[in-house]
Amino acid sequence: MQHLIGENWHSLESQKIVELFESDVTDGLGSLSIKHREEFFGKNALKEKKQDSYLKKFFIQFHNALIYILLGASAVTAFLHEWVDSGVIFGVVIINVIIGFMQEVKAQEAIESLKQMMHTEAVVIRDSKKITIDSVDLVPGDIVMLESGSKVPADMRLIEIRDLKVDESMLTGESLAVFKNISTHSENSILGDRKNMTYSGTFVTYGRAKGIVVATSNHTELGKIAHLIENTTAMQTPLTKKIAEFSKILLYVILALAAFTFIVGVLRDKSAVETFMASVALAVGAIPEGLPAAVTITLAIGVSRMASKNAIIRKLAAVETLGSVTTICSDKTGTLTQNKMTVTNIFCGNESYEVTGNGYEPKGHILKNGEQLASCNNNLNEVLKAGYLCNESYLVRKDGHYDISGDPTEGALIVSSIKCGWDEHRLNKSYPRVDILPFESDRQFMATINKYVKNNQNIIYIKGSIEVILEICDFEFLNGESKVIDKKSIMKKVEEYASDGLRVLAIAEKLTDKEKIEESELENEFIFLGLQAMMDPPRPEAIKAVQESKGAGINIIMITGDHALTAFSIAKMMYIVDNDAKFEESVLVGNDLMKISDDELIKKVATVKVFARVEPEQKLRIVDALQARGEIVAMTGDGVNDAPALKQADIGIAMGYGGTEVAKEASDMILSDDNFRSIAHAVKEGRIVFDNLIKFITWTLPTNLGEGLVIMVAIVLGLTLPILPLQILWINMSTAIFLGLMLVFESGEGYIMKRAPRNPNTPILTKEIIHQMLVVGVYMLVASYGMFNYALSNGHSIEYARTIAVNIFVFIELFYLFNCKELQRSVFRTNVFSNKFLLLGVVLMTLSQIAFTHTDFMNDIFKSESLDLSTWIEIIVISFSVMFVVEIKRYIDSVIDKRSSS
Repeated sequence: MQHLIGENWHSLESQKIVELFESDVTDGLGSLSIKHREEFFGKNALKEKKQDSYLKKFFIQFHNALIYILLGASAVTAFLHEWVDSGVIFGVVIINVIIGFMQEVKAQEAIESLKQMMHTEAVVIRDSKKITIDSVDLVPGDIVMLESGSKVPADMRLIEIRDLKVDESMLTGESLAVFKNISTHSENSILGDRKNMTYSGTFVTYGRAKGIVVATSNHTELGKIAHLIENTTAMQTPLTKKIAEFSKILLYVILALAAFTFIVGVLRDKSAVETFMASVALAVGAIPEGLPAAVTITLAIGVSRMASKNAIIRKLAAVETLGSVTTICSDKTGTLTQNKMTVTNIFCGNESYEVTGNGYEPKGHILKNGEQLASCNNNLNEVLKAGYLCNESYLVRKDGHYDISGDPTEGALIVSSIKCGWDEHRLNKSYPRVDILPFESDRQFMATINKYVKNNQNIIYIKGSIEVILEICDFEFLNGESKVIDKKSIMKKVEEYASDGLRVLAIAEKLTDKEKIEESELENEFIFLGLQAMMDPPRPEAIKAVQESKGAGINIIMITGDHALTAFSIAKMMYIVDNDAKFEESVLVGNDLMKISDDELIKKVATVKVFARVEPEQKLRIVDALQARGEIVAMTGDGVNDAPALKQADIGIAMGYGGTEVAKEASDMILSDDNFRSIAHAVKEGRIVFDNLIKFITWTLPTNLGEGLVIMVAIVLGLTLPILPLQILWINMSTAIFLGLMLVFESGEGYIMKRAPRNPNTPILTKEIIHQMLVVGVYMLVASYGMFNYALSNGHSIEYARTIAVNIFVFIELFYLFNCKELQRSVFRTNVFSNKFLLLGVVLMTLSQIAFTHTDFMNDIFKSESLDLSTWIEIIVISFSVMFVVEIKRYIDSVIDKRSSS
């Protein structure tokens, strides 16, 4: 039976397929055959590869250099019998590990969602009887019956159909249900063009059909997507990559310095125990204990801010990724557009008209040459009335919003007729329906007979494709009269609409004395009434969001299952492509993409703005190609077909309202309002998050460097330690909580969305930050040692001198904090009152240091001592001076940069 897997069933005759599966269209499969097939093919349910145990997934989270540093810090503080500090640091480790573990487990929920999408009941023919079974019991060769409302239980080749329409948007991205047929199609037809197939998980919206199951479980199109999701590697975010690299370097540097300090101390005949404690102090001082907490809290605040703007973050580390995004790959339907067909143009009586208004809200006007018509003329009245009457859909209002019950294309015709002033009740009463011939894909038209009650006259109304309708029209309606038709001028207008990406319907009428629609009545002598051209309009707010994103240096690419011309037209309206852009250079179609190599695709993604008629595997290739160029890629999507690319992208963005559960589970972020505008807000918040983390790192590292240098200098030169290990812990933990963490509340600079995305290859520690870290770290070393020795030389106790050194470190950090509010501008041009949390932190830190210095309780614990007023003034003056030191350093850097660039 191996030959029954993976055939191009859409290219074979249905009878040939029935023979290959040894089935029977009338009697179905026999019981014995079903048993053998179940043994060979297995159940019709997705099969997963073996997953790691929960225990293994949990312990894998500890495999991180930053975690190693924290565990080391916790062990060191425990060794010093500082159990509270040790517990706090270890608590940070456990929180980080739990968050990582939870996200690891969540990743499997996408597969579970796919399983649920496949599960349904199926009506099959077995042993000549029609029975209902669970979809998991289907086997290839089963004959399945479908009807309106059915969920397709497996991939099927259609054998018999009656007016079948299937919603395949979850797989193809097409916004409209697709009419099916039983004809054979080209072997290389893409998924959306295989009209003789139905696929597992899609829905029948209209009609009936009989089909033969050709693929089940993992061999279905849905199963292939599940395989892609399982085998797609979730990308690390730019920050997590850099933090991991930075943490490894930091780990090695701290261990090397601690070992160096210990060796030098021993060689200087210092006590091994004393030297070891000094090395421990150095390690404690150099470890940035507050960094992981700052990362977690900064991201959590970003999550909260984004949620208030309809962007729900599923994976914490994804917040900052948005700040580094260089390319957004967006689906068209429902993301950039409203997913509501709207009539925008009408051609009748040899005149062109525009229609205002968006979506299904029956508000808008008919314009001619940009001016609103006072009333609709005969030509407009006839074409709009016919569009309403030759229709099977309904306009409904629910919870204050208008929607369509039925086909969106027909719904658009109803809305346009109401905009012209037609009253639904009056139309139905004046023109009751007598008979109907439903739309069929083979015919490409729909027809009704309506009785005009006023003169008891029957009228055939017909609407459909322009080619079919023009063929049967001999006349056209002009100024209330029937004239010989000018088909050339009509086709010229059709081509004009098509070039704008509009879907065009032709409408005609004919008087009849019949009560039933007969084929002979549909062959000629129709009067052409006009054209109604429609589109799924762009979201106005999404247009602004695209422009803002492009202004922020972000490349926008449209990836859609829709037709190329329509997609290109929407891309122009959205400003994704320029008005003078050439179609051939800006658009790549799925069939052409299939033919080019990965290397060619990597070159093309640099210029192509629209990918049309693409399949799931191709979306994945596009994301891979962009990432190969070094892009940080955000991918938006709502269908099952988007899930693999959502997972592969640096950040996957799913639609919350119209998106499938599979897409949501594979994503990093969900838009609760399905609005592209929310992405622009999220990008801004992402940039703020990244900036705030860089600010925190720029602020905290000089302290760690300064503390490490103080200890190392003391050992190397054989001097007394100016700061004890316990005092170092106090400095690090108190300043991180009261000062450093307040930087995460910075709201971002006004120019944040006017600058280019941060280069993903830029390290966390840039040349400027390293220079600033060295300057501030050395300043701390000199200031603390200078004041420590100055106090000792004036006869103060060592406790008094060490209390001065501790306060020097704390208050230098306090004033240096204002230098870090904005890294690109002078501290004297920064609004210091813009972050009230930071000011609160400064007050709390000051009060804490007063308590550290002047309370007996703190004096006993930390070996500190009260200071006199003159000493406090000296500490404040020296600490405040760091702001000028940093400003001088920045000024020198700017002068050097100007000289090097000139």
